[in-house]
Amino acid sequence: MIITYHGLQAFKVQFGDTILAFDPVSKESSFKPTRFGADVALISLWDKDFNGVEGVSFGEKVPFAISEPGEYDVKGVFVQGFPSKSFYGGKERLNTIYSVSLEDMNLCFLGALHDENLSNDTLESLDTVDILFVPIGGEGVLNASQAYRLAVSLEPKIIIPMNYGEDNKALKIFLKEGGMESQEALDKFTLKRKDIEQKNGEIVSLSAQ
Repeated sequence: MIITYHGLQAFKVQFGDTILAFDPVSKESSFKPTRFGADVALISLWDKDFNGVEGVSFGEKVPFAISEPGEYDVKGVFVQGFPSKSFYGGKERLNTIYSVSLEDMNLCFLGALHDENLSNDTLESLDTVDILFVPIGGEGVLNASQAYRLAVSLEPKIIIPMNYGEDNKALKIFLKEGGMESQEALDKFTLKRKDIEQKNGEIVSLSAQ
């Protein structure tokens, strides 16, 4: 599996010939739009900053778009979506938390989550998390301290922070919460199941491509 970060909350997750896009940035956004081909696009919040499905329709790849809670099975990828709240943009909105199972690994994408207190149903369904994508920047999503508390409670093997400003202030706070003064960001994160078996809450920061 290869994970690359495309800024804000946009990620490309590739395993073999299959590509997932998480929260691709729309061309209508003031942020850099996402541009690559994907088989599945998962949208946590219907906002121009996260719903750029058109940007991940590229070449022969036209993604199956998932943008609300429910269960989905697409090309061997099993997805569960759970309702939650976001205040991104200054008002309460529906945010979808996604649990994705692939390559014998469980990914949890929290999207633009604002409330660190998840429902019991969601917590039960997120019993095992290998890789957690968590927003940390505040301003309608979790702040760094809230994000770290929630991340630790979910007991993931790997934690990937997202949705923080270019000044990296929130990232610095998040790393400090995890006992780290700094960390060199990776251009991409490549891993297999065996690589994470001994991990326990390891933070991995990625530089936007």
